[in-house]
Amino acid sequence: MPLIPSKVACLGRTYCDIIFTGLSEMPVLGRERFAQDVTIAAGGGAYITAAHLASLGRPAALLTRLGTDPLSRSLDPELEASGIDLSFVERSGDAGPQPTVALVKGGERAFVSRRAGGSRPSTLEQALSARDIAHLHIAEFATLKDSPDVITIARNLGLTVSLDPSWDDQLIRRDADFFELCRGVDIFLPNVEEGKALTGESSAEAILRSLQETFPLVVLKRGEYGAIASYGSSCISAEALPVNVVDTTGAGDAFNAGFLHSWLRTSDLNRSLAAGIEAGARSVQSAGGAPPRLS
Repeated sequence: MPLIPSKVACLGRTYCDIIFTGLSEMPVLGRERFAQDVTIAAGGGAYITAAHLASLGRPAALLTRLGTDPLSRSLDPELEASGIDLSFVERSGDAGPQPTVALVKGGERAFVSRRAGGSRPSTLEQALSARDIAHLHIAEFATLKDSPDVITIARNLGLTVSLDPSWDDQLIRRDADFFELCRGVDIFLPNVEEGKALTGESSAEAILRSLQETFPLVVLKRGEYGAIASYGSSCISAEALPVNVVDTTGAGDAFNAGFLHSWLRTSDLNRSLAAGIEAGARSVQSAGGAPPRLS
Protein backbone atom coordinates (compact mmCIF):
# COMPACT_ATOMS: atom_id res chain seq x y z
CA MET A 1 0.00 0.00 0.00
CA PRO A 2 1.25 3.52 -0.71
CA LEU A 3 2.45 5.56 2.25
CA ILE A 4 -0.16 8.06 3.48
CA PRO A 5 1.70 11.10 4.85
CA SER A 6 0.73 11.84 8.44
CA LYS A 7 3.82 13.24 10.15
CA VAL A 8 4.05 16.84 11.33
CA ALA A 9 7.41 18.58 10.95
CA CYS A 10 7.91 21.15 13.74
CA LEU A 11 10.39 23.91 12.91
CA GLY A 12 11.95 26.23 15.49
CA ARG A 13 14.62 26.78 18.10
CA THR A 14 15.05 24.39 21.02
CA TYR A 15 15.85 25.91 24.40
CA CYS A 16 16.95 24.59 27.77
CA ASP A 17 14.14 25.79 30.04
CA ILE A 18 15.06 26.53 33.66
CA ILE A 19 11.70 27.07 35.36
CA PHE A 20 11.45 28.47 38.89
CA THR A 21 8.05 27.94 40.53
CA GLY A 22 6.58 28.83 43.89
CA LEU A 23 7.95 32.37 44.07
CA SER A 24 6.35 34.58 46.71
CA GLU A 25 7.52 37.71 44.88
CA MET A 26 9.09 38.41 41.51
CA PRO A 27 12.75 39.51 41.57
CA VAL A 28 13.63 43.19 41.56
CA LEU A 29 17.00 44.75 40.85
CA GLY A 30 19.39 44.46 43.77
CA ARG A 31 17.40 41.80 45.66
CA GLU A 32 17.48 38.02 45.69
CA ARG A 33 14.37 35.82 45.69
CA PHE A 34 14.09 32.10 46.38
CA ALA A 35 11.79 29.67 44.61
CA GLN A 36 10.16 26.59 46.11
CA ASP A 37 11.09 24.42 43.15
CA VAL A 38 12.98 24.36 39.85
CA THR A 39 12.50 22.23 36.74
CA ILE A 40 15.08 21.92 33.95
CA ALA A 41 13.64 20.65 30.68
CA ALA A 42 13.79 20.98 26.92
CA GLY A 43 11.71 23.87 25.67
CA GLY A 44 10.81 25.95 22.67
CA GLY A 45 7.56 25.80 20.74
CA ALA A 46 8.78 23.35 18.10
CA TYR A 47 9.91 20.75 20.63
CA ILE A 48 6.93 21.16 22.96
CA THR A 49 4.39 20.86 20.13
CA ALA A 50 6.23 17.86 18.68
CA ALA A 51 6.38 16.16 22.09
CA HIS A 52 2.65 16.59 22.65
CA LEU A 53 1.89 15.38 19.12
CA ALA A 54 3.97 12.26 19.77
CA SER A 55 2.16 11.67 23.06
CA LEU A 56 -1.16 11.85 21.19
CA GLY A 57 0.02 9.22 18.70
CA ARG A 58 0.74 11.63 15.84
CA PRO A 59 4.16 11.09 14.23
CA ALA A 60 6.25 14.25 14.62
CA ALA A 61 9.70 15.33 13.49
CA LEU A 62 11.76 18.09 15.08
CA LEU A 63 13.52 20.50 12.72
CA THR A 64 15.98 22.41 14.86
CA ARG A 65 19.61 23.27 15.45
CA LEU A 66 21.22 22.21 18.73
CA GLY A 67 24.55 23.20 20.21
CA THR A 68 27.40 20.92 21.18
CA ASP A 69 27.96 22.61 24.57
CA PRO A 70 27.19 20.83 27.88
CA LEU A 71 23.87 22.66 28.42
CA SER A 72 22.61 21.68 24.97
CA ARG A 73 23.82 18.11 25.41
CA SER A 74 22.03 17.87 28.75
CA LEU A 75 18.75 17.80 26.81
CA ASP A 76 19.66 14.63 24.92
CA PRO A 77 18.05 12.08 27.29
CA GLU A 78 14.72 13.92 27.26
CA LEU A 79 14.74 14.38 23.49
CA GLU A 80 15.59 10.72 22.91
CA ALA A 81 12.78 9.57 25.21
CA SER A 82 10.18 11.84 23.61
CA GLY A 83 9.11 9.61 20.74
CA ILE A 84 9.91 12.42 18.29
CA ASP A 85 11.74 11.75 15.02
CA LEU A 86 15.12 13.42 15.63
CA SER A 87 16.74 12.45 12.34
CA PHE A 88 16.60 16.03 11.01
CA VAL A 89 18.17 17.71 14.06
CA GLU A 90 21.37 19.57 13.15
CA ARG A 91 24.23 19.80 15.66
CA SER A 92 26.47 22.86 15.44
CA GLY A 93 28.80 24.67 17.80
CA ASP A 94 27.18 28.02 17.07
CA ALA A 95 23.66 26.80 17.97
CA GLY A 96 24.07 26.86 21.73
CA PRO A 97 23.74 27.31 24.53
CA GLN A 98 20.15 28.56 24.29
CA PRO A 99 18.75 28.84 27.84
CA THR A 100 15.39 30.23 28.88
CA VAL A 101 14.87 31.19 32.52
CA ALA A 102 11.18 31.25 33.45
CA LEU A 103 9.99 32.80 36.72
CA VAL A 104 6.48 31.74 37.77
CA LYS A 105 4.43 33.43 40.49
CA GLY A 106 0.79 32.38 40.56
CA GLY A 107 -0.56 33.19 37.11
CA GLU A 108 2.29 35.59 36.30
CA ARG A 109 5.37 34.61 34.31
CA ALA A 110 8.56 36.35 33.24
CA PHE A 111 11.15 35.01 30.80
CA VAL A 112 14.72 35.72 29.81
CA SER A 113 16.11 33.80 26.82
CA ARG A 114 19.22 33.69 24.68
CA ARG A 115 19.20 32.87 20.97
CA ALA A 116 22.35 31.42 19.43
CA GLY A 117 23.21 31.24 15.75
CA GLY A 118 20.61 30.94 13.00
CA SER A 119 17.45 28.89 13.30
CA ARG A 120 17.43 27.27 9.84
CA PRO A 121 18.70 23.69 9.97
CA SER A 122 20.71 22.44 7.00
CA THR A 123 18.30 19.49 6.87
CA LEU A 124 15.24 21.66 6.14
CA GLU A 125 14.66 20.80 2.48
CA GLN A 126 15.45 17.12 3.09
CA ALA A 127 12.92 16.97 5.90
CA LEU A 128 10.11 18.68 4.03
CA SER A 129 10.67 16.37 1.06
CA ALA A 130 10.32 13.23 3.19
CA ARG A 131 7.48 10.99 1.95
CA ASP A 132 5.76 10.74 5.32
CA ILE A 133 5.58 14.51 6.08
CA ALA A 134 2.06 15.92 5.71
CA HIS A 135 2.24 19.25 7.54
CA LEU A 136 4.75 21.90 8.57
CA HIS A 137 4.30 23.71 11.88
CA ILE A 138 6.43 26.84 12.34
CA ALA A 139 6.78 27.56 16.05
CA GLU A 140 7.68 31.26 15.96
CA PHE A 141 7.74 34.15 13.53
CA ALA A 142 11.43 34.71 14.26
CA THR A 143 12.12 31.32 12.66
CA LEU A 144 10.03 32.24 9.62
CA LYS A 145 11.97 35.51 9.41
CA ASP A 146 15.20 33.48 9.23
CA SER A 147 13.76 31.25 6.46
CA PRO A 148 11.30 33.39 4.48
CA ASP A 149 11.13 30.82 1.66
CA VAL A 150 10.03 27.91 3.87
CA ILE A 151 6.29 28.38 3.30
CA THR A 152 6.75 28.35 -0.47
CA ILE A 153 8.94 25.24 -0.25
CA ALA A 154 6.36 23.46 1.90
CA ARG A 155 3.39 24.43 -0.28
CA ASN A 156 5.21 23.38 -3.46
CA LEU A 157 5.70 19.98 -1.86
CA GLY A 158 1.98 19.69 -1.12
CA LEU A 159 2.23 20.32 2.63
CA THR A 160 -0.18 22.37 4.68
CA VAL A 161 1.37 24.96 7.02
CA SER A 162 0.59 26.35 10.47
CA LEU A 163 2.25 29.18 12.37
CA ASP A 164 2.34 30.21 16.01
CA PRO A 165 3.83 33.73 15.91
CA SER A 166 5.14 33.52 19.51
CA TRP A 167 5.56 36.83 21.29
CA ASP A 168 8.51 38.91 20.12
CA ASP A 169 8.47 42.69 20.57
CA GLN A 170 10.82 43.36 17.69
CA LEU A 171 9.25 41.02 15.17
CA ILE A 172 5.53 41.25 15.89
CA ARG A 173 4.95 44.84 16.87
CA ARG A 174 7.40 46.46 14.46
CA ASP A 175 7.82 44.17 11.46
CA ALA A 176 5.98 45.76 8.55
CA ASP A 177 6.48 42.60 6.47
CA PHE A 178 4.75 40.29 8.93
CA PHE A 179 1.61 39.56 6.92
CA GLU A 180 3.44 39.38 3.60
CA LEU A 181 5.91 36.84 4.95
CA CYS A 182 3.02 34.79 6.33
CA ARG A 183 1.24 34.41 2.97
CA GLY A 184 0.44 30.75 2.40
CA VAL A 185 -0.07 29.84 6.07
CA ASP A 186 -3.21 27.70 6.40
CA ILE A 187 -3.62 27.76 10.19
CA PHE A 188 -2.64 30.74 12.35
CA LEU A 189 -2.39 30.13 16.10
CA PRO A 190 -1.72 33.35 18.05
CA ASN A 191 -2.66 34.14 21.62
CA VAL A 192 -4.85 37.12 22.37
CA GLU A 193 -1.96 39.47 23.21
CA GLU A 194 -0.24 38.65 19.93
CA GLY A 195 -3.55 39.16 18.12
CA LYS A 196 -3.97 42.59 19.69
CA ALA A 197 -0.43 43.63 18.79
CA LEU A 198 -0.79 42.47 15.19
CA THR A 199 -4.20 43.98 14.47
CA GLY A 200 -4.60 46.90 16.86
CA GLU A 201 -8.01 45.47 17.79
CA SER A 202 -9.10 44.74 21.36
CA SER A 203 -12.02 42.30 21.11
CA ALA A 204 -11.53 38.65 20.10
CA GLU A 205 -14.16 38.96 17.38
CA ALA A 206 -12.47 42.00 15.81
CA ILE A 207 -9.05 40.34 16.00
CA LEU A 208 -10.39 37.27 14.21
CA ARG A 209 -12.04 39.33 11.48
CA SER A 210 -8.83 41.23 10.85
CA LEU A 211 -6.59 38.16 10.82
CA GLN A 212 -8.91 36.26 8.49
CA GLU A 213 -8.03 38.75 5.78
CA THR A 214 -4.71 36.87 5.61
CA PHE A 215 -5.28 33.45 7.17
CA PRO A 216 -8.05 30.96 6.21
CA LEU A 217 -8.20 29.43 9.71
CA VAL A 218 -7.43 31.48 12.82
CA VAL A 219 -7.36 30.04 16.33
CA LEU A 220 -7.07 32.65 19.08
CA LYS A 221 -5.79 31.28 22.40
CA ARG A 222 -7.19 33.12 25.42
CA GLY A 223 -5.52 31.40 28.38
CA GLU A 224 -7.90 30.99 31.31
CA TYR A 225 -10.77 32.09 29.06
CA GLY A 226 -10.31 29.23 26.60
CA ALA A 227 -10.03 29.77 22.86
CA ILE A 228 -12.02 30.96 19.87
CA ALA A 229 -11.61 29.89 16.24
CA SER A 230 -12.82 31.19 12.89
CA TYR A 231 -12.86 29.29 9.60
CA GLY A 232 -14.85 30.57 6.65
CA SER A 233 -18.25 31.57 7.99
CA SER A 234 -17.88 29.42 11.12
CA CYS A 235 -16.80 30.96 14.43
CA ILE A 236 -16.85 28.93 17.64
CA SER A 237 -15.48 29.29 21.14
CA ALA A 238 -14.61 26.91 23.94
CA GLU A 239 -14.02 27.55 27.63
CA ALA A 240 -10.90 26.48 29.48
CA LEU A 241 -11.14 23.40 31.67
CA PRO A 242 -11.04 23.81 35.47
CA VAL A 243 -7.69 22.33 36.51
CA ASN A 244 -4.99 22.97 39.09
CA VAL A 245 -2.52 25.27 37.35
CA VAL A 246 1.13 24.67 38.27
CA ASP A 247 2.95 26.27 35.31
CA THR A 248 1.59 27.68 32.05
CA THR A 249 4.93 27.49 30.23
CA GLY A 250 4.33 25.84 26.86
CA ALA A 251 0.56 25.58 27.31
CA GLY A 252 -0.06 27.35 24.01
CA ASP A 253 2.30 24.97 22.22
CA ALA A 254 0.53 22.00 23.77
CA PHE A 255 -2.78 23.49 22.61
CA ASN A 256 -1.31 23.69 19.09
CA ALA A 257 -0.53 19.98 19.17
CA GLY A 258 -4.02 18.99 20.29
CA PHE A 259 -5.68 21.21 17.72
CA LEU A 260 -3.43 20.17 14.82
CA HIS A 261 -3.67 16.46 15.61
CA SER A 262 -7.46 16.63 15.51
CA TRP A 263 -7.78 19.05 12.58
CA LEU A 264 -5.44 17.07 10.30
CA ARG A 265 -7.53 13.99 11.01
CA THR A 266 -11.08 15.37 11.05
CA SER A 267 -11.25 18.99 9.73
CA ASP A 268 -13.86 19.41 12.48
CA LEU A 269 -13.55 22.83 14.13
CA ASN A 270 -15.50 21.95 17.29
CA ARG A 271 -13.62 18.73 17.95
CA SER A 272 -10.27 20.30 17.17
CA LEU A 273 -10.83 23.28 19.46
CA ALA A 274 -11.85 20.90 22.26
CA ALA A 275 -8.73 18.79 21.64
CA GLY A 276 -6.55 21.89 21.86
CA ILE A 277 -8.18 22.92 25.14
CA GLU A 278 -7.64 19.43 26.58
CA ALA A 279 -3.97 19.36 25.58
CA GLY A 280 -3.38 22.80 27.07
CA ALA A 281 -5.13 21.78 30.29
CA ARG A 282 -2.88 18.73 30.65
CA SER A 283 0.19 20.89 30.12
CA VAL A 284 -0.49 23.45 32.86
CA GLN A 285 -0.78 20.80 35.58
CA SER A 286 2.99 20.22 35.73
CA ALA A 287 6.14 22.31 35.37
CA GLY A 288 7.72 22.41 31.93
CA GLY A 289 6.12 22.38 28.52
CA ALA A 290 6.40 18.75 27.43
CA PRO A 291 3.97 16.02 28.55
CA PRO A 292 4.59 15.07 32.20
CA ARG A 293 5.86 11.59 31.41
CA LEU A 294 8.64 13.18 29.34
CA SER A 295 9.74 15.82 31.83
